[in-house]
Amino acid sequence: MRVRTLVMCLAVVGLAVATAAIFRAGTGATAEENAFSDCSGCPDMVVIPAGNFVMGSPASEPYRGSEEQHKVAIKAPFALGKYEVTFAQWDVCVADGGCGGHKADDFGWGRGKRPVIGVTWNDAKAYAAWLSRKTGKFYRLPSEAEWEYAARAGTTTAFSFGPAITTEQANFDGSTGVAGVPAGANRQKTLPVGSFPANGFGLFDMHGNVWEWIEDCWSDEYSSDTPADGSPYLKPGCGGHVMRGGSWEDYAGDVRSAARVGSGGEEQSWSDGFRVARALP
Repeated sequence: MRVRTLVMCLAVVGLAVATAAIFRAGTGATAEENAFSDCSGCPDMVVIPAGNFVMGSPASEPYRGSEEQHKVAIKAPFALGKYEVTFAQWDVCVADGGCGGHKADDFGWGRGKRPVIGVTWNDAKAYAAWLSRKTGKFYRLPSEAEWEYAARAGTTTAFSFGPAITTEQANFDGSTGVAGVPAGANRQKTLPVGSFPANGFGLFDMHGNVWEWIEDCWSDEYSSDTPADGSPYLKPGCGGHVMRGGSWEDYAGDVRSAARVGSGGEEQSWSDGFRVARALP
């Protein structure tokens, strides 16, 4: 149950592009200059610079859950998917013999550039493993800290767009206005990735569209053993994993930068997807 409270020539070219992007990170380069892809059909990736931030939400933030604030240092740059992984990208994996052959259901909404849904945490891990084999680079799911750091993109407000958000900025259930957030559209399905403005790091749909699977094991509360270096919180045999970002069927409180839920590793839903992270040279 969910608990409410992430060819050698081409390889050389990819390494050069990624290394150049790392150099530009933090130097005023645009999001497009910090973006790269390791192959045709691979996810577009954005270099996220190292940095420090305060994870979680202040007690004054409406609709907060178990999100106690704590300092985190992201000590090295990493790359994160510019968009959520799409059906088109997932179908390439399946056609290539990867992803366990799982033909994810689009619930009649369409495939292509819509985010893949109906995938479990283990499915998301299988995609990252396939992508690693295909490219020779290490792809993985982001840690919870990396995800929130990237979602905030230097902001400290409830949303990367400010203290409030509208359905013109993200795909969530805006049928009922809530504190600080006006009523808006309720589209009742996913939309193609990149349908809304990007955040300050050039990442799309960090708020809404689909919940995103994260590497970390679920913990109801941040605790003293929560990593402060951006690494994932892991423990042997954990039955649940973190999801971030909210979805098309959730209200504004669930799409905040700090909002988090836990879900069983084998659970799949029409509101669940993911994006990948990648280690950098």
